[in-house]
Amino acid sequence: MAIKVKTVVTYRATAKCPTHARTEIPVRDLDVIIDEPEERGGTNLGPTPTEAAMTALIACTNVIGHKNAKRLGVDLGTVTIDAACQFDRRGVLMQEEIDIPFPAVTLTVKCDTTASLEELQAVGVETAKYCAIAKLFEAAGTDLNVNWVKTT
Repeated sequence: MAIKVKTVVTYRATAKCPTHARTEIPVRDLDVIIDEPEERGGTNLGPTPTEAAMTALIACTNVIGHKNAKRLGVDLGTVTIDAACQFDRRGVLMQEEIDIPFPAVTLTVKCDTTASLEELQAVGVETAKYCAIAKLFEAAGTDLNVNWVKTT
């Protein structure tokens, strides 16, 4: 008998908040710490919430990009991802409500590979369809540009 894979799951977490700036979130067997830098009253034990959002986008692009590359038979080689993220801090500074806190994000996915530029761009098109974090940013109104480039 075939096992049916659940397509919708519920993630659950109960976070401890030992200070106004630090949040400790158990995820699987990991302890994730989101924190503020010392100059903002934190202990600098982890990224800020907004930095975590950006790093999640980078990581999702990496994971989903590699899954799509494998599916398409494309060897990405060595990958680095540069991010330039505009962040409107007026909201977190409590100056005013901001509808689009991240107005623009540009990712440059650099692949040191023998694959063609066309193959890399095909991976990029597929990755844009399936990267959940990219979908969140776009749904929030962020102008998201992801450029897949060949470095060799």
